[in-house]
Amino acid sequence: IMFVDLKDESGAIQVVIKRDLFKDLDFWRDNLDIGDFMEAHGTLFKTKKGEKSIELKSLRLLSKSIRPIPSEYYGVENIETRFRKRYLDFLGNPELKDLFRRKSIFWGETRKYLESAGFLEVETPILEPVPGGAEAEPFITHHNALDQDFYLRISPELNLKRLMVAGFEKVFEIGRIFRNEGIDAEHLQDYTQMEMYWAYQDYDGLMDFVEKMTKYVIKRTFGALTLEHNNQRINWGKKWPRLDYYKLFYDANKIELSKATRDELAREARRLNIDFELNAGRGRLIDLIYKKTVRPNLIQPSFLINTPVDIEPLAKRAPGRADRVERFQILAYGTELGKGFSELNDPIDQRARFEEQMKLREAGDKEAQMLDEDYLEAMETGMPPTAGFAYSERLFAVLAGLSVREAVIFPLMRSKRNI
Repeated sequence: IMFVDLKDESGAIQVVIKRDLFKDLDFWRDNLDIGDFMEAHGTLFKTKKGEKSIELKSLRLLSKSIRPIPSEYYGVENIETRFRKRYLDFLGNPELKDLFRRKSIFWGETRKYLESAGFLEVETPILEPVPGGAEAEPFITHHNALDQDFYLRISPELNLKRLMVAGFEKVFEIGRIFRNEGIDAEHLQDYTQMEMYWAYQDYDGLMDFVEKMTKYVIKRTFGALTLEHNNQRINWGKKWPRLDYYKLFYDANKIELSKATRDELAREARRLNIDFELNAGRGRLIDLIYKKTVRPNLIQPSFLINTPVDIEPLAKRAPGRADRVERFQILAYGTELGKGFSELNDPIDQRARFEEQMKLREAGDKEAQMLDEDYLEAMETGMPPTAGFAYSERLFAVLAGLSVREAVIFPLMRSKRNI
């Protein structure tokens, strides 16, 4: 009699049972279940075919499975059902383990590349008195010892730029981000993100660095630079073109962003059946129209540059073009996969943009940024020219051809009692 699924540290090992040497055979045959963990003692040997085997002398029960995998679970394709019992998903689909080994490689190679380029990995707080660095609604929690409400960070950006003020020249962080926004194929409420900041660099030089780093990480993670997603072959190996935001917007909508008013943009949004809040500002309307008419058509890897200042309050204005900022985004598959810019280091301009954002918040925009007085004071101390960039696990998920929730080990689910 032979059991084949026992394992040691090096993998599967078959167990050979001879009735005359193992007196408890009938007992174990009647009481063992799939899912039980057993310890086997005996003599190791190899069969004529070279298979590692053990001639069994005794068995010991280590853990009893009292809830076996339901037979109806095998072959389940409904993603929501699989997510609720993710441990069963792994047992029924062992190839999932390879996905998360690959994800570990993705972050490990990102870290390796940055460290080899002289960047220092740091950790900044998750709890913040003022959330900043992105347009997103934050989660709120209460600190009992301080008797004060804090926000879960929506980005480590402002703390990392405080380190630029402090004299650090190359820093990065890989950590958790929290945003209280909707669930879809590309968005999570808590996820991992890498952000890096580089003093005495601008967005033009940073684009060259980011392109090389991203290609390196993709090749090391997936073994190739040409990948398929939604039946589309994407070639990451070519030189990425730099596409102008204003030109693409005009080509798609016949609207000159340098002249367009907020009312004109609102009319265009209505014509396109885009939902927006009545108090939406000019920047929000531009972004919504762009996401409807421009972004879906950007399939092959590229950089989108020269963004309107209305939608990026933390980036430096382009020289001689006060309505634009030195920002770039990695675009591929019709979505955004990374963002960077020359950081705004003019405290007067930064205060004015924060104040504009606060007006939007007061009008009801929950995603508009808050004015961070401490950050402004740090910038007033003196911040060197700096370029920054970030990508998140959305990039990995898209490269793997999955929704971002499928690429998370335990995605957050609505409680069954609330369904």
